[in-house]
Amino acid sequence: MKFSLSWLKAHLDTDASLTEITDKLTDIGLELEGVENPADALRPFRVAKVIEAGPHPNADKLQLLKVDDGAAEPWQVVCGAPNAKAGMIGVFGPPGTYIPGSDFTLKPAKIRDVESFGMMCSARELELGEDHDGIIELPESAASEVGASYADYAKLDDPVIDVAITPNRQDCMGVRGIARDLAAAGLGTLKPLDVANIARSGAGPDIAIDDPEGCPAFYGCTVSGVTNGASPAWMQARLKSAGQKPISALVDITNYVTLDQGRPLHVYDIAKLNGGLVARKARAGEKLVALNDKEYTLDETMTVIADQAGAHGIGGIMGGAANGTDENTTDVLIECAYFDPAHIARTGQKLMLTSDARQRFERGVDPAFLDDGVEIATALVQALCGGNASAITRVGEAPTEQRVIAYHPRQCAALGGLDVDPDRQQGILKALGFVVGDDWQITVPTWRRDVTGWQDLVEEVIRIEGLDKIPSTPLPRKPGVAKPTASPEQLAERKARRAAAARGMNEVVNWSFISEKEAAPFGGGTWSLANPISEDLKVMRPSLLPGLIAAAQRNAARGASSIRLFEVGRRYLESSEHPTIGLVLAGENRARSWQSGTASKFDAYDAKAEVLAILDAAGAPTDKLMDFGEAGDHYHPGQSGTLRLGPKKILAAYGVLHPSTTKAMGFKGTAVAAEIFLDAIPLKKKSGHMRDAFAPPALQAVTRDFAFIVDADLPAGDLVRAVKGADKKLITDARIFDLFEGPSVGEGKKSLAVEVTLQPTDATLTEEDLKALSDKVVANATKLGAELRG
Repeated sequence: MKFSLSWLKAHLDTDASLTEITDKLTDIGLELEGVENPADALRPFRVAKVIEAGPHPNADKLQLLKVDDGAAEPWQVVCGAPNAKAGMIGVFGPPGTYIPGSDFTLKPAKIRDVESFGMMCSARELELGEDHDGIIELPESAASEVGASYADYAKLDDPVIDVAITPNRQDCMGVRGIARDLAAAGLGTLKPLDVANIARSGAGPDIAIDDPEGCPAFYGCTVSGVTNGASPAWMQARLKSAGQKPISALVDITNYVTLDQGRPLHVYDIAKLNGGLVARKARAGEKLVALNDKEYTLDETMTVIADQAGAHGIGGIMGGAANGTDENTTDVLIECAYFDPAHIARTGQKLMLTSDARQRFERGVDPAFLDDGVEIATALVQALCGGNASAITRVGEAPTEQRVIAYHPRQCAALGGLDVDPDRQQGILKALGFVVGDDWQITVPTWRRDVTGWQDLVEEVIRIEGLDKIPSTPLPRKPGVAKPTASPEQLAERKARRAAAARGMNEVVNWSFISEKEAAPFGGGTWSLANPISEDLKVMRPSLLPGLIAAAQRNAARGASSIRLFEVGRRYLESSEHPTIGLVLAGENRARSWQSGTASKFDAYDAKAEVLAILDAAGAPTDKLMDFGEAGDHYHPGQSGTLRLGPKKILAAYGVLHPSTTKAMGFKGTAVAAEIFLDAIPLKKKSGHMRDAFAPPALQAVTRDFAFIVDADLPAGDLVRAVKGADKKLITDARIFDLFEGPSVGEGKKSLAVEVTLQPTDATLTEEDLKALSDKVVANATKLGAELRG
């Protein structure tokens, strides 16, 4: 929520500086989003006087001005404004000044062969209004200010404060509520609420309620004989500070009261109504064009404000375009109703429609502020537009019953850890609007729907007293060595994360939600939100790769030549969530150099190497893994694979991403990726944290080489596993050290040479032992169709 400093001070009598105010806002739970001063952009502009004005020698519609802005010499300026004339006082931008309304920086230029330095500015060019027919003309009294900054002269120095309001603080959805909190925190005094005593005559409007669940209370009055025009400068300035565009006095009044008091209102043009108004359920299929010029189809669960002709507004969310006020409006009906928060939330979600009114009603506006809301709005309408007010028609009853909570001052220290003097606690609660009765029976104000128990009262006291005052008290710790708290799964995840980072990859953290479009290439999402904060964050991710690919694309777009990213997170499938490590490699694996020549790109083997290293660090039995074929539709066929323990237990998938996948994700170029399924890794649960004692072998290892002729399409890993399976006790390692293909081994064949390492433990191996083991190796290889090469 945005508001200007002067707007805040209209409710808060304070001498506190801007910094003190912004620091205190964060201290009391109203997190500061930022502070901007619109005057900063206008400080370079100066009050200036046109001392000469003559025709341009080469253009009929241009003038040649001499402008005095207090500099040593006047500026020569070519100007096309029709109201430019000698003697006028205006606003001048010298060369080098940035023009916010036109988005360019002034430079000396030649216009029709005549040099021009700087420019006299219009209101639109300074973003002070929409007027662009001529340059700003200041009163003659400004002559004494020539050379001064226009921002200082016009008193535009009014910082805009942006505060994040959490959903439970509905009372701070108006500037007055924020002022109340600051006053309670000791930064001044809350000014009395100015509610005028309106002179009313005549009967109130015809209003009724047919939907008491959705609209428990409906108040309204009419004001006849109004003249609708532009709202005054002070109101426009406040609305602009909040990001609102001024429209007309009647519309601006409703927006102003919404932001100022947190009380949404609506004004109807009576001439556009057909009979009285009623708050009723919408009819199934009923349509309404709202003030945003969009048509909405309503259903019978929604509350609308309607007349005899049909619905004229979506109750508590947005009015209809058909009955909006304009410059011809003379008689208005002011609506001030209370709408049920749950009904408003459901309607807004169904229609996917947000508004300032919905934000406030679904959090819960003050149900006791109906009369004051009507009086304040009526006073503003009469002050700005004139007219005669009718009596107020009151229909229904708002839920104004106040909650009473039993409290004791000692609960503050017991729950919050901060011992606050009881008198100080009482002062804080009273300043926030609570009534402290006998025996600490606390009556909750109607505007604090969020306070339901004594725990909430403790929170109120401590946040105003200061969360920074809570002493840091360590928890008691038993003597001795602390017991381990991390599970084997958590330890494996930590080791895998460290291994990935140690291998030069950068960790990213992405949202667990992605769009339906991003989920589609990976099989689509199982879980989707019915009311996401954004359509791009709707589906719980079935894979970590969409977020990693998007991150890789952002890095590539910013010129990164080698991208190595990984993420440790969760995938969300039908049954549950699955801990996973995802990685994406793109761009150059190795940069060009005088030794290697051109740069090399990442391929599937690079992804496999990373996967094996991370699996090994996590404790997976990498020596027992089998490399199966293609990894899935989102990988490139023939350039991907899976690592498994047996045919069904998949520990990882890797490979080059399919071109259709990268295209769907908006990634340009080739990328390789992998996913490691941490929950599939078999982990040994040790009873202690001591490492196994190092026991080096007492006997020397022996190596033997075997060369086999096998089918050309036989995976080398299958042969290695078969060889190692000949004797799992003696054979400690086996690796391929040579590959040969040629006519001598036969068509469709290849020769694979395997080095086998034997590690005796009890006795030195004899020739008979070695021959017996060699026979077993050959026998195991023969089962794969291998033939010992002569």
